[in-house]
Amino acid sequence: MGIFSRTRDIIAANFNELLDQADDPTKMIRMIILEMEETLVEVRASAARTIADQKEMHRHTVRLEKLQADWAEKAQLALSKDREDLARAALMERKKASDMADQLKEEITVLDDSLRAYEEDIAKLQTRLREARSRQTQIAARLESAENRVKLRTLMTSERVDDALARFDQLERRVDYAEGRADALNTGQGRPSLSDQIAALEGSDKIDAELEEMKRALGKGGENKEG
Repeated sequence: MGIFSRTRDIIAANFNELLDQADDPTKMIRMIILEMEETLVEVRASAARTIADQKEMHRHTVRLEKLQADWAEKAQLALSKDREDLARAALMERKKASDMADQLKEEITVLDDSLRAYEEDIAKLQTRLREARSRQTQIAARLESAENRVKLRTLMTSERVDDALARFDQLERRVDYAEGRADALNTGQGRPSLSDQIAALEGSDKIDAELEEMKRALGKGGENKEG
């Protein structure tokens, strides 16, 4: 396939259709970008060769124009010496140089058209390449997001997750039981409640009353013994 036809095909390509029909859009977009990069290199190389050919033709044209002037001077000199035959021959050589110069100028014009076409193609290829690279980034991001969603859904529906959650529930129950035992052991070791303090006072009063009763009883007993 020629450089021009391939370039036109790439420029006219519909990325969306190519990607929709591809089994692996990521691989397809990489191939498209690689093809465009290679084509862009070839187009630029062709444009560089065209510019070099133009410069060479311009130099040759200048030499031919100088040669025409030289043959014209020689024709005039020969004619001034009454050598019409030499003057005619010199003019014939001048015409050959002029014809060659005209042909080169036509070729230069053709190369100018080709160079403009190259420049347009390069600009279009660069635009399409930026578009393709942007699509590549979008496709990569969408693919990564889709894969992450698949992994998440797979994980959420996995029996391992259910087993892990059940083990967490068991562990929480064990922690609750351990905390309950600790609370039970601490019961009664803290500061007495208000009811407990009042009950203690009531108990103290009863003991004091009994003690006084016992003292009085013992006092009576002592007095009777002395009498």
